[in-house]
Amino acid sequence: MIITKTPVRISFFGGGTDYPDHFREHGGQVLGASIDKYSYLTVNRLVDLFDYSIRVSYSRTELVRERDQIEHPSVRECLRFMKMDRGVEINYMGDLPARSGLGSSSSFTVGLLHALHSFRGERVSSRQLAEEAIYVEQEMICERVGVQDQFICAHGGLLHLKFARTGEVTVAPVPLRAERQAELQNHLMLFYTGLNRQAHEVLGEQLERTKQGAISADLGQLSELVEEGLTVLASERPLATFGELLHAGWMIKRGLSSKITNSLIDDCYQRARSAGAIGGKLLGAGGGGFLLLFVKPQDHEAVERELKLPRVPFSFEHSGSSLLFYQPQKLESVAAL
Repeated sequence: MIITKTPVRISFFGGGTDYPDHFREHGGQVLGASIDKYSYLTVNRLVDLFDYSIRVSYSRTELVRERDQIEHPSVRECLRFMKMDRGVEINYMGDLPARSGLGSSSSFTVGLLHALHSFRGERVSSRQLAEEAIYVEQEMICERVGVQDQFICAHGGLLHLKFARTGEVTVAPVPLRAERQAELQNHLMLFYTGLNRQAHEVLGEQLERTKQGAISADLGQLSELVEEGLTVLASERPLATFGELLHAGWMIKRGLSSKITNSLIDDCYQRARSAGAIGGKLLGAGGGGFLLLFVKPQDHEAVERELKLPRVPFSFEHSGSSLLFYQPQKLESVAAL
């Protein structure tokens, strides 16, 4: 039996510049962090005593005889990528709802690939996990996804990612004094809007405008905010400036597509600002999910009282995808896969 634990992520600046249609032409960068909310994937050998050869359990359970009968796209294509087609049981548990803007889909794919490699007795690096997850999601599932989620979920930590025109991704941990990191974390609040959405559906308009070059200038501004955010964190400047940058970024992001925000989200954001939030953003593609707010600690209670939305306390984490439990299978069982 194998159990992996893979974090989800929050993104501060640069979202949208991590799509190949943009960074292959202009380059891009993102400032984001993994948080202590996780996807847990369990992989176990399925003995040949049932009338099915693969069992998959997530929000529903699938019992199939052939890999191609699996409806869950990530499970099906990860097994195909790993050339595994029978004799396996896969179980998923998540700390937070899926389709909520925290990169849970990529967290799932990274965690499953990690578990499948470990199941076969293979050690794999964080970079390999990220690159394989990107290949599975973009080339095999054909999802409209960028490349920030996979790298942050695989590596963990507060990260500065750079996307070169060549396609190369540079992963740099952000050096931050413990006191400054604690101060940043104490200013962040995470609220669940209760709205779930399919990211690839929300992204259609934005990616089409990206291909046309219609939002290149806006994405360039979002990229510049990464540098400004890093400068603020590394300096002695008031941290409230970071919140003001988040607000500026949200004002740009909400104009990238007509599907990023809606009246409910706009109302929540404005009420939060009126109650003391300095800035914030809707995480992920937009349309729903989680709202990240930058609020001085003394104003937390007022913002929470005003929004009346479920708040999710969180901390930064630095482990990335990790192997929680490993009980090796018999060699002949693994070889048969």
